Amino acid sequence: MPKFLFICSYSSGSWARMIRISDNRVEAGKSLVEALGGTLDSMFWEVSTRAVYAVADMPDPETAAAATAVLTHTGAFKNVESHQLLTQDQMSDVLELASSVADVYNAPGQALLDDDSSRSRFQSRNLANRLHRTGNRAGPTAYSVAGSVRGSSRRPAAGERA
Repeated sequence: MPKFLFICSYSSGSWARMIRISDNRVEAGKSLVEALGGTLDSMFWEVSTRAVYAVADMPDPETAAAATAVLTHTGAFKNVESHQLLTQDQMSDVLELASSVADVYNAPGQALLDDDSSRSRFQSRNLANRLHRTGNRAGPTAYSVAGSVRGSSRRPAAGERA
């Protein structure tokens, strides 16, 4: 059976009730897990985050999701997470599968990185517009990539050609 880690953060109201009336929360967790066909391995608490951690064998991911839904539905927790845990062999299988398809997915902007260009499409478009405005002239008034005027610091007067 797949193994799952449940991380549940108690609401402040639940925490306050547990301080007043201490009941057996392991038995409550065990009852839920067993009702879904699973087995509770262990439960641990962390006081600083008001969280409980439970490790359980569950028949499948859908059953673990049902447990998460029940725990969330009660309102006893601010947050409920369930994570499937993997053995070393399972992790090796995952990495092997990932390696076999790694070239299929491209990260956002990957084409830009593959091109080894340091300009974004917006910077390239702005450069093209600036070069178009100047007529792509070479010489003392041609615009550089940064947009500053190269050559003379003096701009041509109105009607004067550079």
